[in-house]
Amino acid sequence: MCGIVGYVGGRPAASILFEGLRRLEYRGYDSAGLALVDGGVLQIRRAVGKLDRLGAVLEEGLPRGTIGIGHTRWATHGRPEERNAHPHTDCHSDIVIVHNGIVENYVDLRRALIAEGHPFASDTDTEVIVHLLEKLRARGNDLGRALFEAISLLRGNHAILALDRRSPGEIVAARVGNAGGLTVGRAEGETLVASDLPAILEHTRAMEFLDDGELALVRADAVEYRDARGGVILKKPTMVPWDPVGAARGGFRHFMLKEIHDQPRSLADTIGGRISLEPAGVFLADLGIEEDRLRAITRIVLIGCGTAWHACLCAKFAIEHLARIPCEVDYADEFRYRDPLIDEHTLVVAITQSGETVDVLVSMSEAKRRGAPVVALVNVVGSQASRIADGAVYLHAGPEIGVASTKAFTSMLAGIYLLALHLARARGTIAPRDFSDTLEALFRIPAQVGGLLAASGPYEELAELFHRKSDFLFLGRGISYVIALEGALKLKEISYIHAEGYPAGEMKHGPIALIDEEMPVVAIAPRDHVYDKISSNLEQARARGGKVIAIAEEGDEAIGTIADHVIRVPATLPILSPILTAIPCQLLAYHVAVRRGCDVDQPRNLAKSVTVE
Repeated sequence: MCGIVGYVGGRPAASILFEGLRRLEYRGYDSAGLALVDGGVLQIRRAVGKLDRLGAVLEEGLPRGTIGIGHTRWATHGRPEERNAHPHTDCHSDIVIVHNGIVENYVDLRRALIAEGHPFASDTDTEVIVHLLEKLRARGNDLGRALFEAISLLRGNHAILALDRRSPGEIVAARVGNAGGLTVGRAEGETLVASDLPAILEHTRAMEFLDDGELALVRADAVEYRDARGGVILKKPTMVPWDPVGAARGGFRHFMLKEIHDQPRSLADTIGGRISLEPAGVFLADLGIEEDRLRAITRIVLIGCGTAWHACLCAKFAIEHLARIPCEVDYADEFRYRDPLIDEHTLVVAITQSGETVDVLVSMSEAKRRGAPVVALVNVVGSQASRIADGAVYLHAGPEIGVASTKAFTSMLAGIYLLALHLARARGTIAPRDFSDTLEALFRIPAQVGGLLAASGPYEELAELFHRKSDFLFLGRGISYVIALEGALKLKEISYIHAEGYPAGEMKHGPIALIDEEMPVVAIAPRDHVYDKISSNLEQARARGGKVIAIAEEGDEAIGTIADHVIRVPATLPILSPILTAIPCQLLAYHVAVRRGCDVDQPRNLAKSVTVE
């Protein structure tokens, strides 16, 4: 989950690398560092803590040089201490590397290297790689060949940048398995490489992506790609349609708040160009699976992690309701370990914001190995998930910097509805009038979200009332149960308050024992076919002293007689309501976290994209 950036060109590298790391800080925040070649000597600067600490170190003396690599770390092996911060060097400070991944056999490798006389300066698994490079370079290998040979000795998934001060015009980049992306950006007279697009979007939109088992020799005016046998690979640049301004905070106090307010635009971008109201239609140009094959599908398995897993649950409701195909939902990190029963008649749908989440990638690969068609709902064009999949539904939500997903989640939901409607039309399971009505309701959603965000809402008042509580209970029924789960997750992620999401009907089977005057109960209660049921559940919670916060539709006056506080959302079709009811959950979590003084954009122990197991 670490952030990696490299630069070679004609400009001073240190400031370019540092700004690239700033755009990757959401991937790691335990420590950070840079390495540059300055006058034939490696200059390394490292600091523990968030990136501002490294900035303070650089202010004391900015290294010169026009080639370098940088890293922002999320610790796996070794405590967050300066000696464990990347970059790491060999015995003679000739070679330096940064690394994302876990060397699963590092203990054995470390012992062997120590026995051969290599002293270790850190507790990290990464340091074995640079000592292996030193050993293999001493045998006459160039840095690229040495890195390939070193990788052959490693177990696990890895993304690595290596630099040798004796070859000061070249960075070597390698990717093995699903350790997260490495993207090469080409510009006039300079080349950049990074683990995520925002780090280099300021400089270029022409991107080339490393796949599993590939290595790149990165120079200012050329990049050469090789496979494990040394064969040359030709790549065609992809023009990435993201504006780097979209990754800026835009006057908002936090990226998360900006991204919450981005949702009218991000939803419009997800839906736009994919639907026609007259005649009614859905167009998924990148889906990659013909309608004949879709009609032969007998079952769908949806996989994701965290918030994306909640999107999978919504997809189950939507696809079963609209397309009438049985769906199962799996945590991606469990899917591949349970010998799943899938075949060519099972469609596997992977949902991932980054397209680089390792558990999702390996599960997608396992599904393909078993013959299943695979579709990715993914935000990042050119990501590993989009390349593994047979086809994709791109979210087009733009960069999401805040660790707690907001606009990516609602764009996932919009993409899910598009896929569900496409499947329903292909399989003939939806009446033309229902198809048109659902499309029209989906088309209105971005504007409804805009109106919801324009209203001030009671969020600051609620935060003042409840920010000292130690527990929250979120309840919902039907598809709204998914938003109860997501609302609880958001609150946990950024405010560190314990929260649980539950189907409201299950409350009386256990959680009701927790409810007293100190327990806020947040209810997701649109006026759908189970509205009367959840109303009854809220009466039970209130009778036991629970403070009820209801997220309910405009015009629903009855809910005010049950709830202590009501947050209003526009009315829509019940199956589409999660997009609207998710917004108040995001804002409630945000304002509670701010009132508690938490780091909203970079909550403790979390990283944006989980690229290690």
